[in-house]
Amino acid sequence: REICGNKLPDGLVQSSKLEEPIFTPTTKEEQGHDKDITFGELKDILGLELAYKVKELSLRIYKRASEIAEKKGIIIADTKFEFGRYEDNIILIDELLTPDSSRFWSMKGYKLGKSQDSYDKQIVRDYLLTLKWDKTYPGPHLPENIIKKTSERYKEILEILTKVD
Repeated sequence: REICGNKLPDGLVQSSKLEEPIFTPTTKEEQGHDKDITFGELKDILGLELAYKVKELSLRIYKRASEIAEKKGIIIADTKFEFGRYEDNIILIDELLTPDSSRFWSMKGYKLGKSQDSYDKQIVRDYLLTLKWDKTYPGPHLPENIIKKTSERYKEILEILTKVD
């Protein structure tokens, strides 16, 4: 099995931790979801030097954030970073390490082979899966209880990660 050109090890089960983080580039599409691409395709788009810079920055930021989160009892299962180009520079744009762009799991409740209790937008995703929605704009109205539960989870992860020990 592969994702974005990265061969995944055999024997993975749901919520397995990879030996090392992997870089999974995507492109922003005009409509719909981002498109997965390989690192080779990223090099074709950005050029060799910038592609390696984006990869190195992504992995360095993720690893450092993971170290900090683990000290607070949190696993950053995955995240996305959005980069743009300004003149000849790569810049980090948009949100960074938020519940909208990352999956945060509690180390205390972590169970290999199962879906994890998460501090992110999974509550909204799970609710949307119960609907007969074709995933086109505009999205369905969210009930107050889903908004409230999601907001509470976002506040919880903010407090956990920003609490000074």
